[in-house]
Amino acid sequence: MFHFINHDSGSGMTFLERMSTGSFCDYLETQMRKPIILSGPVVSDPPSSQLEEKWEKWLGGFEPRTVIFCAFGSECVMKEDQFQELLIGFELTGLPFFAALKPPIGVESIESALPEGFEERVKGRGVVYGGWVQQPLILKHPSVGCFVTHCGSGSLSEALVNECQLVLLPNVGDQIINARMMSGDLKVGVEVEKGDEDGLFSKEGVCKAVKAVTDEDSEIGKEVRTNHAKWREFFSRKGLENSYIDGFVHKLHELLMLG
Repeated sequence: MFHFINHDSGSGMTFLERMSTGSFCDYLETQMRKPIILSGPVVSDPPSSQLEEKWEKWLGGFEPRTVIFCAFGSECVMKEDQFQELLIGFELTGLPFFAALKPPIGVESIESALPEGFEERVKGRGVVYGGWVQQPLILKHPSVGCFVTHCGSGSLSEALVNECQLVLLPNVGDQIINARMMSGDLKVGVEVEKGDEDGLFSKEGVCKAVKAVTDEDSEIGKEVRTNHAKWREFFSRKGLENSYIDGFVHKLHELLMLG
């Protein structure tokens, strides 16, 4: 079953899956002959710690909502050619960017994997860092306007409660399903195009997706920003978790009475 967002919502379904694919869930209930009920979302508390000083200073040097932040988690390791396509795609946008990535397969360090002349060309507006970063705090920073993500459930849940717009670049398994749901059903992000035969993305595709969500005149961007704002508002509602838990308990009582 899917793992779209990292919180259970009943019989193997997650909360936003049920919210966004009601007809599909109704179909599953019929096929499985079991009810699918919601325990509701569990929204993480805002980070209480402070962003590392060097990153606070660097991000603070840019205008609000102009920085691209990219992070693919601790397990995603790219091939060198795709690693370089991604970075050149960021360069092509003309926007500042902060990429927290592991060195590519077979390469010992980030520095040795950078495209030729890249470091000099993006000096002052681009950072590629191979260490651990405080992702929730970076996503919350006022200068960050775009989040390029591998579509892990934790990253998506952190992104939905912040104002950065989503560019989706899934790699394997449930990440692909998550990306389809975010870009297709919920329309809160734009997925980077990949080749039909080789499954690879290009620097032009990366640039295009980022531009789609960051360009104020983009129709796609307007739709994504509007939908994202609606979900962010939804998750910010006071008492949201308690109301769903109450409804969940009530539904369980009903099922027990029927049994």
